[in-house]
Amino acid sequence: MRTQDDHLTELYGLPAFTFPEERDAAGVALPEADAVAWRIGYERWSSGERWKDTFERLCAAVDSARIRALIIGIWGDPEDTEPDEVMEAFLDARDRLTGLRSLFFGDITDEECRLSRIGQTDVTPLLASYPALEEFSVRAGESYDMEGLHPLRFPRIRHDALRRLVVESAGLRGHVLRGVSESELPALEHLELWLGARDDGGDGEIADLAGILSGHRLPRLRSLALRNSEMQDEVAAAVGAAPVIAGLDALDLSLGTLTDTGAEALLSGQPLTHLRKLDLHHNYLSEPMRQRVRDALEPAGVEVDLEPSDAEAEKDENGVPVPSISVGPLTY
Repeated sequence: MRTQDDHLTELYGLPAFTFPEERDAAGVALPEADAVAWRIGYERWSSGERWKDTFERLCAAVDSARIRALIIGIWGDPEDTEPDEVMEAFLDARDRLTGLRSLFFGDITDEECRLSRIGQTDVTPLLASYPALEEFSVRAGESYDMEGLHPLRFPRIRHDALRRLVVESAGLRGHVLRGVSESELPALEHLELWLGARDDGGDGEIADLAGILSGHRLPRLRSLALRNSEMQDEVAAAVGAAPVIAGLDALDLSLGTLTDTGAEALLSGQPLTHLRKLDLHHNYLSEPMRQRVRDALEPAGVEVDLEPSDAEAEKDENGVPVPSISVGPLTY
């Protein structure tokens, strides 16, 4: 199983730089505003400074109009609070962060907070407030407090500049999948959704992906990743028969519970020989099926990743192997 043990080291092609806490800021030489991806976030429970206050210090310390990429690290206690102060800070700063092109929301390691417990909110106001944003990534689970659940929400939206959208999760709700699927994203080139498992809220169905699989709203999509799913066989079968595949040059169905059944459906669907890369790593394929995939695609020049990686089937009470997703409840 795989865990998220490290923070991002780069974003938007820029090296990550953690903006220092106020108590450590004296004497620290800051890079140029557009030379790094600025990260705001410290170890859980270690900082006495509010996330919003740190963000305001950053905007005052550098030319905020030149900031190109921002990484949102831990805020307060993400396990029992939603990121209200983060949203408020970004919405208030929309007229100052005019050069922002890439945002990663939730650079939080497993040690800081289990992925499935990272509280989130409706993130579409961020996209609406930053119409020039080209890349948006969010790491999301569901936190819980006396007010109830704090899940990720992504209602339908139109965004004309977004080229890359990534949602990392151990269990995506069906309403999130439908919201993304129904959104108008004419510039999107890369879409990556970690579907997850039902035990962590992943109640989405194949039907929730209909808008993505049709490709109608994604005319520029070239890279599609539907990964980390406990219904990876069903996803593979749906993708193999979907119109969207004809326009892709990269397909990623990795990190999930893919078995020979899903691989057979994928090979029996539309041609895949036009792809540049097919990523199926972390799988439960038999060696004969791995060889079939190689024989079908590698002669056409397709780069295929079939490594089982950390895939180890758990066993039920009868000793029958039960495949599991790579990033989910069994990784903690």
